[in-house]
Amino acid sequence: MTTTNAETPRLNGRLGPVGIVFMVVAAAAPLTVIGGNMPLAMGLGNGAGAPVGFLTASLVLLVFSVGFVTMTPHVPEAGAFFSYVTAGLGERMGKGIAVVALIAYTAIQVGIYGYIGWAIGDTVAFYDGPQIPWPVYSFVILAIVAVLGYRHIELSAKVLGVALALEIGVVVVLDLAIIADPGPAGITFASFTPDVFSQGAIGIAILFALTGFIGFEATAVFRDEAREPKRTIPRATYAAVILIGAFYTLTVWAFVVAIGPDNVAATAQQTLAGEGNMLLDTTGAALGRVGRDIVNILLLTSLFACVLSFHNVIARYQFVLSRKGLLPARLGTVHDSHESPAFSSLVQTATAASIVGVLAVLGIDPLVGVFGSMAGVATVGMVLLMLTTSVAVLVFFLRNRGLSDGRIWQTRIAPGLAVLGLLGSLWLVLSNFTLVTGGSTTLSAILAAVPFVGLLIGALLWKPTAKKLT
Repeated sequence: MTTTNAETPRLNGRLGPVGIVFMVVAAAAPLTVIGGNMPLAMGLGNGAGAPVGFLTASLVLLVFSVGFVTMTPHVPEAGAFFSYVTAGLGERMGKGIAVVALIAYTAIQVGIYGYIGWAIGDTVAFYDGPQIPWPVYSFVILAIVAVLGYRHIELSAKVLGVALALEIGVVVVLDLAIIADPGPAGITFASFTPDVFSQGAIGIAILFALTGFIGFEATAVFRDEAREPKRTIPRATYAAVILIGAFYTLTVWAFVVAIGPDNVAATAQQTLAGEGNMLLDTTGAALGRVGRDIVNILLLTSLFACVLSFHNVIARYQFVLSRKGLLPARLGTVHDSHESPAFSSLVQTATAASIVGVLAVLGIDPLVGVFGSMAGVATVGMVLLMLTTSVAVLVFFLRNRGLSDGRIWQTRIAPGLAVLGLLGSLWLVLSNFTLVTGGSTTLSAILAAVPFVGLLIGALLWKPTAKKLT
């Protein structure tokens, strides 16, 4: 049952910085990124230079976070990018960004459903189990996520917290084991030399690194369920970016050390061709069969945590947009007992199930076709979102100079640098997009254009005078 009275109840909770960081880092899915994004960044991108791609993405997002956090006290809504862009650039552009966000979040979630279907099938096959099509596994996971997403957010936070602690812990152990017993080239920092990281397509490495951060801005989406949001949200945002960035960069470098700079690109390409598993094979060599089995299990729990977290983010994003009159009012109702956006959660489940079903019927490869392409679309959308938000921060503080309080770095310089960094990132991503999709130039152009088309649809077709619920 959902409440529909005139008081329009809000979501509520007592999440602190740690709880929100769990939700956000779980969406980033560290082990999922190492198992999926890393081989794509190395095999399709710049090989041993991939750690620089992850480091670059980390620095760009850290600079972006400065303006994002500085503006947070002036945007008292749980709408993330939509709310920030509306405050800085107006309602019309905000509506366009709302569509882009829904596209980006939905695309990455669908991509993860493809990945988890493939990963479970690969695990079953490794242990000589039956050959079952990947969509079967994907739909089973989708059903479990639907149940958890329907209930109160704190249940999801507890589930994600356990999964996250385990996956980070095992990767730290793996990194230490690799450093203690490095591969054929020994402890090498070749990845960070220009002649190595400039080879191949560094844009692809940056693309999949940025994909690994998708969802970090959800710290603002959980504003209504946070304890002391003015303090909690900034702390959680910085903590999430620093933790995710350091984890990715160090671990990707550790895999270069384990496999060797000269061999890592070929090993990644074998994984993409289905002839091995870079993450699990390297883990087996470093930690033995037991270690491999543990990481295999935690990879699956990481993927599960990822789709659960994105489900919660999308459901709440739809909830906020409904409250602003941009989506049907029913999506903005709150469950009486679970205090969750229950109907929005059900709609999100139906949307994801429909898209996964279509991809399954079309016979799309789950790893490169579903995960790779959807991650590409999501990354283009995410960079567009952050770029527009940085511009909105600049405009907001220029229009409201009294709110700057002399904080030139936070309100001018950092957002300006973020705009430049994100423009560069967007160019690198778009200029290398055919390598991501593995398809024709036409198909790649269509996929890359989806977020931009969404922006235009939102800005041009939605009426600026949409009714607001109060």
